[in-house]
Amino acid sequence: MVLTGAEIVIRSLQEEKAEYVFGYPGGAVLHIYDALFQQENVRHVLVRHEQAAVHAADGYSRSTGKVGVALVTSGPGATNAVTGIATAYCDSIPLVIISGQVPTAAIGQDAFQEVDTVGITRPCVKHNFLVRDARDIASTIKKAFYLARTGRPGPVLVDIPKDVTAAKAEFEYPAEISMRSYNPVVKGHHGQIKKAVQLLLEAKRPMIYTGGGVILADAAEALTKLTRMLGFPITNTLMGLGGYPASDRQYLGMPGMHGTYEANMSMHYCDVLLAVGARFDDRVIGDPNHFASEPRKIIHVDIDPSSISKRVKVDIPIVGDLKEVLEEMIRQLEAGTQRPDAEQLAPWWKQVEEWRSRECMKFKNSDEIIKPQFVVQKLWEVTGGDAFVTSDVGQHQMWASQYYRFDQPRRWLNSGGLGTMGVGLPYAMGAQLANPGRPVACVTGEASIQMNIQELSTCKQFRLPIKICNLNNRYLGMVRQWQQLFHGGRYSESYMDSLPDFSRLAESYGHIGMKVERPGDVEGALREAFARKNDLVFLDFQVDPTENVYPMVQGGKGLTEMILSAEDL
Repeated sequence: MVLTGAEIVIRSLQEEKAEYVFGYPGGAVLHIYDALFQQENVRHVLVRHEQAAVHAADGYSRSTGKVGVALVTSGPGATNAVTGIATAYCDSIPLVIISGQVPTAAIGQDAFQEVDTVGITRPCVKHNFLVRDARDIASTIKKAFYLARTGRPGPVLVDIPKDVTAAKAEFEYPAEISMRSYNPVVKGHHGQIKKAVQLLLEAKRPMIYTGGGVILADAAEALTKLTRMLGFPITNTLMGLGGYPASDRQYLGMPGMHGTYEANMSMHYCDVLLAVGARFDDRVIGDPNHFASEPRKIIHVDIDPSSISKRVKVDIPIVGDLKEVLEEMIRQLEAGTQRPDAEQLAPWWKQVEEWRSRECMKFKNSDEIIKPQFVVQKLWEVTGGDAFVTSDVGQHQMWASQYYRFDQPRRWLNSGGLGTMGVGLPYAMGAQLANPGRPVACVTGEASIQMNIQELSTCKQFRLPIKICNLNNRYLGMVRQWQQLFHGGRYSESYMDSLPDFSRLAESYGHIGMKVERPGDVEGALREAFARKNDLVFLDFQVDPTENVYPMVQGGKGLTEMILSAEDL
């Protein structure tokens, strides 16, 4: 079958069963858009900015586990997409980004809308390709999807010159692909797993620490079974929320900079730490030297060997697919004669409960001014904990992660590694398209939402009934908090002194806008919003501008050096 390069692109996406392509047209990709127009299997979602295209594809992927697809033109189209690509790269999200390029003969000639897309994106992709022959398009896209979804997932970029999309070639999509230089390990080493299980059974003060790898590997069910078999306390990082049910008594909350007292103390003082799909990053363990000051044995399970002993030296490394490794641990426990000893663990659990009794997540509610934590609590109650919740980055992100209890994986979508403002609304778009009829809430702030607020237009065009919860404190909240605590109250450029009326702005896009100013109106507004099944509702909550996120570990400090409230300062 002879097709144009553009038609081969679309047929390849069909072969990969891509449901949506998030994109924005331009000169270098017009042949591809023409091919899109002539078929119905792959739906295109027209965003209003290329950054939002990649974020929306990212949100689609996070909520489904499938590979997200974005399509952008050359030059500024590609450079606008870089923030979205870097965001996905930092969180290991499987994406395929197809970018247009100037004609082959014009490459390197400073042609109109030319940039070195491969060179620019090389540091923030798992891999990228420049396709110079239409005959190579199908095999390259096959490789791109394979690379994106296997091993440690990540974004893969395919850059295609305009003349290549116009040229004709035989189309045959490869049934499978083999790459000599890329063979990710799947099965964990049996001997290492056996040593790990034995160490876990001998532990007197054990702790399980899990991250986003559990979500990416669809290993939540295996993790939950293993944790309950062992009877150990467990913590999920910001990226791992939902990997273990937050409503379960063994769950201690999130660890790290804004984690719970009980999670951080248990992480620090355990004698055996099982780390699963987590990377000991700076926001979780704080100062590595402080973390290393307390002796413990560490078992580290990860698909990526480069993540093991990168920041913290471990004792039993296990490289492999997390689901496979956890299931093998379960099999070995079930086959063995030794079982976890509840009496042996009793003193440790008594200590953990003493730490938990500090109730570090309590806050002083108010009848006069809306507390942001209260809004998130009510959001959890109104949705029954069953919503897909996206966030941007800042104080609202932390409050959402602290007070919305996630019992299932892939319900919490946020930018953990790069910390990208502006992701919340595009993430919600991707999640809503992937999960039609399901409640999707975007918890955002008045600064973050303006980064991609133009996507309210996309939401109108595609009738996406997202509920936007804007925790409007009239500041760059997290910046203001750090300036208050560590910069002598010098609020340099953190005050948002020219904010729009968000409810009326939402209405100008054709949506429902609600301004909520009293605590007594919060629950009613949320219930009314979610009752509007077919409408996007923008809830502008006027929250306390002085509220800070606690608990908190100051940058460079250790896990035990926590600020639990303003009284600790």
